[in-house]
Amino acid sequence: MPRFFISAAHKSSGKTVVSTGLAAALSQTQDVRSFKKGPDYIDPMWLGAASGQPCYNLDFNTMPAPELLALYTSRARGDIALIEANKGLYDGVSLDGADSNAALAKLLKAPVVLVIDTVGTTRGIAPLLVGYQAFDPEVNIAGVILNKVGGPRHEAKLRAAVEAYTDIPVIGAIGKHAALEIGERHLGLTTPEETGALRATIDEIGRIVGGAVDLDKLRRIAASAPVLPPNIQPTSKRAAQIKIGIARDTAFGFYYADDLEALEAAGAELVFFNTLHDARLPQIDGLFIGGGFPETQMKKLEANGALRADIKAKIEAGLPTYAECGGLMYLCKSLSWHGETCKMVGAVQGDAVMNARPQGRGYTRLKSLDGLWPAGSEVLAHEFHYARVDNLPADTEFAYQVLRGHGIDGKNDGVLAHNMQAGFCHLRHCDATPWATRFVEFVSRKLAKA
Repeated sequence: MPRFFISAAHKSSGKTVVSTGLAAALSQTQDVRSFKKGPDYIDPMWLGAASGQPCYNLDFNTMPAPELLALYTSRARGDIALIEANKGLYDGVSLDGADSNAALAKLLKAPVVLVIDTVGTTRGIAPLLVGYQAFDPEVNIAGVILNKVGGPRHEAKLRAAVEAYTDIPVIGAIGKHAALEIGERHLGLTTPEETGALRATIDEIGRIVGGAVDLDKLRRIAASAPVLPPNIQPTSKRAAQIKIGIARDTAFGFYYADDLEALEAAGAELVFFNTLHDARLPQIDGLFIGGGFPETQMKKLEANGALRADIKAKIEAGLPTYAECGGLMYLCKSLSWHGETCKMVGAVQGDAVMNARPQGRGYTRLKSLDGLWPAGSEVLAHEFHYARVDNLPADTEFAYQVLRGHGIDGKNDGVLAHNMQAGFCHLRHCDATPWATRFVEFVSRKLAKA
């Protein structure tokens, strides 16, 4: 399948906006499939909305190379695939680059298109590109898109420098546009749902980016990617035996597409509900509340007291429940931010408090104590939260001991109560951590005993 890898020299180069625009522009005539490197929820929302297809994450922390390759080949079923990097091309946790964007591009044998933030540079773009080519000759840097160009004169100088000193074709030059300035805040870009006129916003980004980039050259670059071995993993899906309710709205939306697919494959029917407007939970056997931005919606969440009371009563009555990060915050007694405090569900006997600085961020390693996993097993996950939880009772039971990271208190994560597990760390369904299957099995066992 034709494919290309969008990367940059550093984060905040505008590659997500460019990727979103390319996905929107290409999808006018092609079936575009998108992927995102690393643990990320917001960028895939934009790519998925632009392409009209789910965006899948590819993360070395939770999956070894063969599993990543299998995930890619099993989901790359359209006309062209776009893979977006995180941070810069050679950035990663490992010093040897084993988990870098470049490593993923090589694994997928995908030609790289660099999005270069050109603010404040002209001739200096040449040594940057030469250095990126020389650093790892096995990485195929097949094109460059000049971004945030100051005008025709600036563009001409940049093109001349690239053409004089490198053999990398310039396939586009994007100027500064207010429509390309997607807002940022404490957890990164705003989500598509928060922009208001979502389709109009994406269409405008697609129009600008698609008009500034030579899409035919981009298609030729994508078509130059060599054939990958086909995915040979058997796929099976059990008939739906249980119903799992999933909160999905402006407050909650951090879900991996393949995690939701794994829940369905394990025998769950997914029933989505809105925490801001629905007065009661739907008829469900289990509950999953993922991450998001409950702090930005906390007044509306508080105002929906009927749903909060319904959730609390059903959790205390034994409804199997799994919550991550924003979901944990919502299940606490209260949520405080910018000097204001709002009532939340109260199933977790603690108070969530937003902070000015991150309380936990990055990859985590957890040792299972109880809950969904056999005691003693190690779980690889990630966290990124500005919140902490205060006033938890001294006898609070936890699902995990934190070996790396912060979790709830620097030592533990995953509050256990009734049939609920709620923590700050985000799990990823994979061969080593099949949490979705385990959760469906947990719900099924509880349902059989009811």
